[in-house]
Amino acid sequence: MTTTDSAPGSAEIALADWLTTRTDGDLVALLQLRPDLAVPLPGSMAVLAARAEQRASVLRATDELDTLDFAIVETLAVQGASYPGRAATPLSRARLHELLGDRVPIADIDAAVARLAARALVWGEDELLLTATAKDALPWPLGSTTEIPDALTEPEIRAALDDIGSAERALLDKLATTGPRGRTRDAAPGTAPDRPIQRLLANRLLHWVDEETVELPPSVGQVLRREPVTDPHALVSPRPKPQRHTAADVNAAAAGEVGELLRHCGDILEVLGQTPAPALRSGGLGVRELRRVAKQTGVDETRVGLLAEVLSAARLLDKGIPEPPPDSEAADEFWAPTGSTDGWLDGPAARRWVVLAHAWLELDRFPWMIGLRDANDKPLAALSLELRTAHAVRDRRAILTLLAECPAGSSYTPADLTRVLTWRQPRWRRHFRLEAVEQTLTEAAALGIVGRGALTSAGRALLHDALGDAEAEMESALPEPVDHVLVQADLTVIAPGPLMPELQSRIALVADVESAGAATVYRISDASVRRALDAGLTAAELHQLFTAHSRTPVPQSLSYLIDDVARRHGRLRAGMAQSFVRSEDPALLAEVLTAPVADRLALRAVAPTVAISQAPLAEVLELLRGAGFSPAGEDSSGTIVDLRPRGARIPLRTNTRQSWRPTPPNTEQLQLLVAELRAGEKAARSRPGQTVRSDGTRTGTAATLALLQLAARVRRPVHIGYVDAQGIATQRIVEPLKVSGGQLDALDPVTGAVRHFTLHRIASVALVDQ
Repeated sequence: MTTTDSAPGSAEIALADWLTTRTDGDLVALLQLRPDLAVPLPGSMAVLAARAEQRASVLRATDELDTLDFAIVETLAVQGASYPGRAATPLSRARLHELLGDRVPIADIDAAVARLAARALVWGEDELLLTATAKDALPWPLGSTTEIPDALTEPEIRAALDDIGSAERALLDKLATTGPRGRTRDAAPGTAPDRPIQRLLANRLLHWVDEETVELPPSVGQVLRREPVTDPHALVSPRPKPQRHTAADVNAAAAGEVGELLRHCGDILEVLGQTPAPALRSGGLGVRELRRVAKQTGVDETRVGLLAEVLSAARLLDKGIPEPPPDSEAADEFWAPTGSTDGWLDGPAARRWVVLAHAWLELDRFPWMIGLRDANDKPLAALSLELRTAHAVRDRRAILTLLAECPAGSSYTPADLTRVLTWRQPRWRRHFRLEAVEQTLTEAAALGIVGRGALTSAGRALLHDALGDAEAEMESALPEPVDHVLVQADLTVIAPGPLMPELQSRIALVADVESAGAATVYRISDASVRRALDAGLTAAELHQLFTAHSRTPVPQSLSYLIDDVARRHGRLRAGMAQSFVRSEDPALLAEVLTAPVADRLALRAVAPTVAISQAPLAEVLELLRGAGFSPAGEDSSGTIVDLRPRGARIPLRTNTRQSWRPTPPNTEQLQLLVAELRAGEKAARSRPGQTVRSDGTRTGTAATLALLQLAARVRRPVHIGYVDAQGIATQRIVEPLKVSGGQLDALDPVTGAVRHFTLHRIASVALVDQ
């Protein structure tokens, strides 16, 4: 049925009349729940009612209904309270209480009716009517709620499936994927009982329809497709028992994960900055590159895929032409860090976490699907367009919102979450498969939003979009940075916790990470000390660094190592000519010129202490060090320069990601819209008197102007038809105040505001009979 074509005088008009009696607050709430009804602006309540009964709009409006709501919809439909093309028979509220009151409290029934009425799916007070197409939204066959249950329960279905053979299982799988009904001669009475169809009928895994037709029960199909099983007769929400933890334990466990998260993200950005990953033709990150990053960072491939998705969503990783460009020209675009990466790396740990966690929460993709097969049996690549899913954010928030209903520190198992979500949103049950819920919780745990299966304090604040509170909660959960290290005799440095930012940067400069975790172990070597000297630190500054910050005595072996490397460091100097090599010791430079490396660099002596090369400075330093020398880089003034590679960066683009959802109108905008609707409704119900229609001619315009001037003099309201600048035609009643300068100034009796109308846009004017 299409309500716009149905005859007036039945349920559609009754719905329009009922909407007219609703308060402005009720109408605002309706448009908030069903925003599609407001676009474009309906001209009257009849138009609004017609839209409210359109099938597509009704299906959208029922997505948020729970099992009890659908039970009421089904009961009203079965009792004839819907409008299927002729007058419906209203169902009294008392009768509805009788039909369902033995399975659910009366207060819950009335609350469900109020939810349906707020969406204009049910209307009436004591006598209830149902929108005709609402029964099409039922997540189960019509009559499932009102009939006596005779289907198998989920445990019985699983036990029966374990007892059948491969032939029977193949038949069931076929029906589960292609459609519940199948035609077969084996359904006829008298067929041998050992036939597969007869055995399935005997085990109640199939229902008999007629002699040539069988049907797969909905619950059996859901089990076969690994979907949550819906029970139309369970009118009370499941109440699983939560698992108890202390909030402190949950926050501490998540804080440990956050430390690993930030370290791994930093490592991935560093690797991709040094060697950007070529983008696939489809735009994603290839399996080979994913494995390379995993090998270089020591992070699992699955985790690299997740973190790459999060970093991209946080605009710390992007696809484009890096600056500086990579040596390889195999691809036009590369995946590399963006220009905002350096600022993020320098920020406090809690703030860096908020950026990543919020990006994941609003990510319109499922990272856990990386590696799964698509319809063409090809694996889904990280950062590819195929991972985008329109309902990803909605499903993720639904799972975490349910988890947030537990007391602080408590949690539900994934199976319990699945059962509750399926009861609350049975139309979306396929989105809440056990695998999807488990993977979502795994990702939330990796992001530090969930700890020990429970939502953290920071996660709760993040879920309510209170980013400042989330940062404060995470900052209190993270361990306090320490200002000391433990230097060991074997040239290892132990950081007993996260270091102060300045200390951490200096230790990372002079030592390499050997193992990371709650306590990080660094190792000092010739190369790492040379790296610190290349960055401009002196031997005295390195000695002072360990003397001031080591809680253990600085071993002599470390002091000897620093002095030995510093003594050799910088005796040979390399600069830019293209490049030059100089030394205060002519014998040392002569040794360099006689070494094989001189031919590779094409070194040419221009003085006893100076030689030049056409190779870049970085290459000169690298090859000389590879030949056993210890040169230091200097600029044109002779100052030591830090030549450590900074990594490639993608210029940060604006609007690299489109919003996953449109911005809904606010309450004030909806109130203005309702006021316009009231004005249009008043105009539609008015009785016109003398009428003038403008045809664009001088005579028609003069008649319109004369009628408006008359109405302004005698203070009489008029009914005008007006076409705005967007071409939208509206009808309204106004009280003319002044007509001049090609404009009508009139009082809107609904809002009490003075409005202005351009005269040539007024299509008709009619005096309103009073």
